[in-house]
Amino acid sequence: MDHLQHRMRAVLALAALLIVSQPMSAQQSPPAIEWQTSLGGSGHDAANSIQQTSDGGYIVAGSSFSSNGDVTENHGVSDSADVWIVKLTSKGAIQWQQSLGGSDYDGANSIQQTSDGGYIVAGGSGSTDGDVSGNHGGYDYWIVKLTSTGVIQWQRSLGGSGDDEASSIQQTSDGGYIVAGSSNSRDGDVSGNHGGYDYWIVKLTSTGVIQWKRSHGDSRNDYAASIIQGSDGGYIAVGTRTSTDGSDDFNVGIVKLTDMGMTEWEKSLGGSDHDEATSIEQTGDGGYIVAGSSYSADGDASENHGSSDYWIVKLTGAGGIQWEKSLGGSGYDNATSIEQTTDGGYIVAGYSYSTDGDASGNHGYADYWITKLTDTGAIQWQRSLGGVNHDIANAITQTSDGGCVVAGWSLSNDGDVTGHHGSSDSSDYWIVKLGPITSDVQPEQTATIAAITILPNPARSSAVLRIGSDAEGEYLIELVSAAGEVVKRQSVHLGIGQQEVHLQDIEQLPAGSYEVVATRGSQPFARGRLVLLGE
Repeated sequence: MDHLQHRMRAVLALAALLIVSQPMSAQQSPPAIEWQTSLGGSGHDAANSIQQTSDGGYIVAGSSFSSNGDVTENHGVSDSADVWIVKLTSKGAIQWQQSLGGSDYDGANSIQQTSDGGYIVAGGSGSTDGDVSGNHGGYDYWIVKLTSTGVIQWQRSLGGSGDDEASSIQQTSDGGYIVAGSSNSRDGDVSGNHGGYDYWIVKLTSTGVIQWKRSHGDSRNDYAASIIQGSDGGYIAVGTRTSTDGSDDFNVGIVKLTDMGMTEWEKSLGGSDHDEATSIEQTGDGGYIVAGSSYSADGDASENHGSSDYWIVKLTGAGGIQWEKSLGGSGYDNATSIEQTTDGGYIVAGYSYSTDGDASGNHGYADYWITKLTDTGAIQWQRSLGGVNHDIANAITQTSDGGCVVAGWSLSNDGDVTGHHGSSDSSDYWIVKLGPITSDVQPEQTATIAAITILPNPARSSAVLRIGSDAEGEYLIELVSAAGEVVKRQSVHLGIGQQEVHLQDIEQLPAGSYEVVATRGSQPFARGRLVLLGE
């Protein structure tokens, strides 16, 4: 099988042509690379997901065909991959790594740290042995719960006799999990398929038992890429749908579900050409930000720079378009990940073959292309990262020091990339840490404000704030509503080595998104965003 969206994007990237043009005009200076690391062996290794962990390090997930170098084991035979999980320190050194899977192809597309300090992983597996049991035939969703040291607590194969692959997973406020991906099965765990591939959305308990599942689509192909739980307790999924005009083109498809999986509303976005979505996040105002790519210059897409552009769409809570931006140049540009930053803007990752328009600094073929946007989608800065070969970014997240970390894969061993393990035909995980993200405020102010880790998030009755290292002192914790009103204040003292604050009495607050500000002395020390589901 084609392993759905992320593999389709990789094939398109490798097939695209590099177009050389004039560089764009100068913009705000981007942050510097603090460190970068190439991880893997002599086979093809590709990172698809990264998250900062509560200890200040990072957890990375993807797939690996290697059994040497940094990779100590592979369960497969020739030409098959394992799920490869890597835990890094705050400086990018490996703390531990685990290869998970069986003798067939196994890959991870999404990882998240869970409220117990462990990890939940989602992807796909064709295996029926090794770490994998319960395969229904073909390719199944494979969900794995790990301890904090990477030991399997439980695993579940979900699907039918067709092909099923999970793209996105998130822990929910009740301690369970919501999973989204795509399925063309009509048996086993899957029911209600509409034809071809459907979005297949599954709600699991904390131990991986199915609570409910929904097939969403029509007679054409529908590929879900990302899902989140919203502030109302429901869910919103985004992905790509075959165009309804009968062509081979695609539109962005968004579906909003209740907490029990019933459809509230759905939207198709795009123009007359090929448009796809890869990432969604709820924003502080209760709306949503969506990232993907678009070839269109009509319909909902107002501009195109040539070939495919990053397409960023800001939606209201009801799914209406507030604004949209096409970013890129005359080459192929595809956004794979977006996150709202603590200043209210957005950080976007993907890859670009362009050397003109909005993009500059390309090192050759595809580069990681990182763009920092304002809250209205204007570019504050952009940076191309990579070497002379292909470099594909799949995930980005803002870090507790105000910077960001990017994960993907690289075939390069020059330019920004060092330490490549394989040949020019086999990729490594490539992880890049950038320094503090500057905005319109003074750089010295931005650099001193860390990002708060909040678990669980969304929350209902309680939450734990992890403020970060060097946090000793007296703090005032404030929750600020979307209207700018301080709705809660809590004073705490953190001793030496303490980082956690238990947020008290939040169950009475209205559902919504709140900025959390931790002030030490007279200056804000850390910020974060908490989504409350209410009672």
